[in-house]
Amino acid sequence: MSAAEDRLAELGLEVPEVAKPVAAYVPAVRSGDHVYTSGQLPMRSGELIVTGKVGGEVSAEEAYACAQQCVLNAIAAVKAEIGDLDLVKRVVKVVVFVASQPDFSGQPGVANGASELLGKVFGDAGIHARSAVGVSVLPLDAPVEIELLVEV
Repeated sequence: MSAAEDRLAELGLEVPEVAKPVAAYVPAVRSGDHVYTSGQLPMRSGELIVTGKVGGEVSAEEAYACAQQCVLNAIAAVKAEIGDLDLVKRVVKVVVFVASQPDFSGQPGVANGASELLGKVFGDAGIHARSAVGVSVLPLDAPVEIELLVEV
């Protein structure tokens, strides 16, 4: 088990199975020294953990937990591509899409669910650039979707 997986275990978490794509794409692609993940939804055991819009049917707290699940799924996609999470030199960029009500402006707080977990799992290598974007709808009515770019 990698050091990153040990830190996840200390948090009571584990790398899940790679989420199956919902369309014609692959979960992650390696290009040179970088791994790019496809957008990861908050899937657990093959199902979304919650659906709806943040600031409506989904609370900010639930969306924060969704961001954590999305980034766990992204970590799983990276691990499937490179085999060992200890090969991750740095988390470069995280892009967080939040399906939210028009008056909801807490996207950065939702995105912190992913950012804070990456910091705990990868330490200084988990500190990254980030975008947190509000959108009107995401696939399968998911409240959050996350893309990850890591250097290996």
